[in-house]
Amino acid sequence: MTDIPIGHDRNADQIAYWNGPGGQRWTDRQQAQDIMLAPVSDILIDRAKACTGERIVDIGCGCGATSIALARKVGPTGHVFGIDISGPMLDRARQLAPPDMPIDFARADATVYQFVSGSFDLLVSRFGVMFFAEPALSFANMRRALRPSGRLTFACWRAPRDNPWLMAPLQAVYKHVPKLPQLGPDDPGPFSFASEQRVHGILSAAGFSGIAMEPCNLSLDTSVGRGLDAAVETALEIGPASRALDGQPPDVVAAARNSIREALAPFASGQSVPLAASIWIVRASAS
Repeated sequence: MTDIPIGHDRNADQIAYWNGPGGQRWTDRQQAQDIMLAPVSDILIDRAKACTGERIVDIGCGCGATSIALARKVGPTGHVFGIDISGPMLDRARQLAPPDMPIDFARADATVYQFVSGSFDLLVSRFGVMFFAEPALSFANMRRALRPSGRLTFACWRAPRDNPWLMAPLQAVYKHVPKLPQLGPDDPGPFSFASEQRVHGILSAAGFSGIAMEPCNLSLDTSVGRGLDAAVETALEIGPASRALDGQPPDVVAAARNSIREALAPFASGQSVPLAASIWIVRASAS
């Protein structure tokens, strides 16, 4: 794609991924993803406590579900600014946002974006902050956007063992392909904020205070009400099982598909396939 946003050098791989086939795959799944992650969004919006008239930044806003929900909270006297590095996902967000909503989107890297200093009340993110190469630098830049009374609320995944919805399909796939490279504790990735100690360190270094982390256990229907085969497709399209199968020949993918189906079948209940998931809701103050 052209018009790739300017970003921090060390975020280049993420920018390339979310503007390439990876970002397009998530965009194509937008409707199913929003349904599947609705339990997360509901908790996040509740804990963020957005008020009428507030100005909010939605970091890593993706296809816009949380931005639109927050815009409904702040009403016509407020404003929501959704920022993301993914062109395909932002195109979808702009399509979905009603034209009269107090909402704007920007394609940019929040690590280096020049926010107007002290102009927002709240930073919010649903899984948009775990992929920064230098997260303390990124959060320091985002904090500058907040008023002294401003606050931060975001959702991130807890440890892999607490998230069978991702790990059960991956373990099934590992019967057929080599294991993914082991990420270091500081490497960007979906579980990079699983450690309470690390998150506290990052946010403290960025100047935040009053840091609190609330564990929330959830059940996610990976089939979005469409049965076991739909849950298998979810595992093949997004998440670590999908990454482990990248570039594998059709016969390996077919064998892995069968193993995923066997692994998920015991969880099926009617047309739903509910699997356990766990997140942190992280809250902090700008000063």
